[in-house]
Formats: sequence, structure tokens, C-alpha cells
Amino acid sequence: MAFRTAIIGLGIMGQRMLENMSLHPEFAVTAIWDPDPTACDTAKKMAPTAHQALSAEDAIAHADLVYLACPPAPRKAYAIAAAQQGKAVFLEKPLGIDVDESREMVTALKALGVPAAVNFTQAAGAPLRDVSDAIETGALGQLMGVDIIVTYANWPREWQKAADWLRFRDEGGMTREVISHFLFFSERVLGPLELVWAHSSYPEQSDLCETHVAARLLNAEGLPVTLMGSVGGAQPDRQEVTIKGSKTSRRISNFLNDAISSGGDFIPTGDTPADPRATGLKAQLDHLALCLHGKPNRLATLDEALRVQILIETILAESK
Repeated sequence: MAFRTAIIGLGIMGQRMLENMSLHPEFAVTAIWDPDPTACDTAKKMAPTAHQALSAEDAIAHADLVYLACPPAPRKAYAIAAAQQGKAVFLEKPLGIDVDESREMVTALKALGVPAAVNFTQAAGAPLRDVSDAIETGALGQLMGVDIIVTYANWPREWQKAADWLRFRDEGGMTREVISHFLFFSERVLGPLELVWAHSSYPEQSDLCETHVAARLLNAEGLPVTLMGSVGGAQPDRQEVTIKGSKTSRRISNFLNDAISSGGDFIPTGDTPADPRATGLKAQLDHLALCLHGKPNRLATLDEALRVQILIETILAESK
């Protein structure tokens, strides 16, 4: 039988997951909730048989799995409430914004023993798997490090503007929302990272999120991760992670586009999926089903997500 799923938070990610869960045989969305009635109305049209809950607690009661796509601040309370009722939990990233609260949440979820994972969307995808295989077989040669480059003309981007909290310093920003994915990818490739230095810049309006960020991190062997992010200027979005090797390097653009270089131009390793986002979410849901069945899977663990959160929040705190 399909896993009965409640979705709490019906903004961009909640609606995307609702759409893709509705197409997946292992999941049935049985309850939806968001404090915004307009978001609920939109989601109800997408899943007319789902229970439109009156509260987060009501949604949790109607499911075996709770997917938390709400902003970071309330996730701890909802996750623990679900786990206390024996419900599995799938959390959006970042894990949270307060490191101490996230540590408490991770400890509580582990103690309660329910299946739990975090939706770093590259975890189960082909690029991370293929890059990991190339490292294992020696196809990259000696690893040299990772470069992360993220640039946007505007933040939030046009399609994100309905999620107004993304523009504020307390919970939003490109570093939490996007760069966290690429630090997760880097840790899967290089192992745990330690921050060496960082600098983040903010606008004059003190409640708005960062506009520029730079950082250098090292793994246990001293291999560097170099990070640069910026907002501003007429340009297309640029989202790149380059895994550098002495023989070949791999560049993942826009989360799923994998390309290889042996010193010349980067050349795609294969055909780009017709719908890259749907392909990535399908892989995540396949592995979420494995997680719920107690089988090995490639989803991000709570500990991995907590490590990434600590790095992100430390980077954002290093400002002048």
C-alpha cells in the first residue's frame, strides 16, 4: 500500500512535491495544510481527495509520513510532534536556522526512532552517484578540490517571490536555500568539511538577506572547497559545482546537468532529461520509499543536514 502522506507547507516546494508524489505509486497525499488559505486552495485543486486540514496537528493525524515544506522556524515543533506519534518525517532543507534547536531536534528524532531524512535534492540523483563512482574508479585521478559558484540577477528569483520570507535575513537567502545543497554535495564527495574563513555582505536594510558570500573550507586531507555567491547584474542564473581531478573534472550545473573536462571545454556526459526537476524528485521519492521500508538509501541523513547547517550559519555570521 502507498504511504499516507501529509504535506505541511504548500508553497513552491510543497506544491512540487504534491505533484510528484501524486504520480508515484509508493505515496498517497492524504492531508495538506498551510496557514495561507490561497496556498491551500491551489493545493486542493491538485489533490482533490486529500483532507484539507485545519491545522498542522490535524494534518499529522491523517498520515504515516509527514513532509515538512514550511519555512525553517517551525520545523522542529512539527517534526517532533509527528515523530512522537510514530510518523516518519521528511524535512526540507535547511534543517533549521538555530543550530542548538536543530541539535535538539536531531537528538529527539533519533531517540524516537522513526524514519527521517532531509530533502537535499541531489542526494539520490545520477550526477552525485556518477561522480562518486568516477572518484572510486580513479577516473578523475587525484582529487584536487571543489569550486562552488552561484550568481543571480535578483534574489528571490521571480518564481520564488510568493515565498516572501526568502528575502529576509532571519530565514531566507541564497546561502541557506541553494548553497547548502552544494555543500552537501561537497561533503558527500570529500567527507566532512571545516570552515577556514568566510565573508558575507548584507544590504543597508538590516533585515534583508545576504547579497554576496565567499568562503574557503577544507576536508580532513586538506582538499579545498572554494565558494562564491553573488546577487546583482543583468545575467542568467549560474549554479555550478566543479569537482576537480588531475585527470578529469566534472561540473554539475543547475543541480542535474553533468559535464566532463580533461582540460578543454566541459562536455555533457549524456542527454539532459526532458524535465530535470521531475527526474530529480522521482529519484528522491524512490529513495524515500527505500528509507520508509528500512532499506539502504542515498537520502541525506539528519547528521549530514546538521553538519551543513552549522557550516551555513557560521558562514552567514561572518560579515562586516
